[in-house]
Amino acid sequence: MGKVNFCVDVGTETKVVPEATAKAMAYELHISPKHAFEVCRALKGKKVEEAEQYLEAVLEKKVAVPYKRHKKKVAHRRGLNKWYAGRYPVKASAEILKVIRSAKSNAEYKGLDAEDMRIWHMATKKGRTIRGIIPRAFGRATPKNTDTVTIELILKEAGS
Repeated sequence: MGKVNFCVDVGTETKVVPEATAKAMAYELHISPKHAFEVCRALKGKKVEEAEQYLEAVLEKKVAVPYKRHKKKVAHRRGLNKWYAGRYPVKASAEILKVIRSAKSNAEYKGLDAEDMRIWHMATKKGRTIRGIIPRAFGRATPKNTDTVTIELILKEAGS
């Protein structure tokens, strides 16, 4: 049996064929887990160039990211295709744009066609929680913890 030129999903495990894919990860980013999840959902399946243009438009607040989970009090935004709730997550978009550009340069380094690459797998995971406190009156303290996010991205060639 010959080699397969694409990634294969087996249950929850992802098996990657390294010859046809490029991978990039960012660990413990100080961004909102909710914003990161929604941006990743909006980008999955897009071509790399299209994803970069989309994120740059989000950074300029010209295009909103649709929010599909936990959207009860999220305001309506103009220009969302068949959806109503959305926001402009600037900080998360900037960090995810760095990850996409890193994966694109990894693809170029491996000799793959960077313009023909598609976002095949993009996931957010919970990172380490940074503990903190806020001093309060009468010798008390309130916890102020910072959640971090790990993002993984796998690109594959659109033709394979």
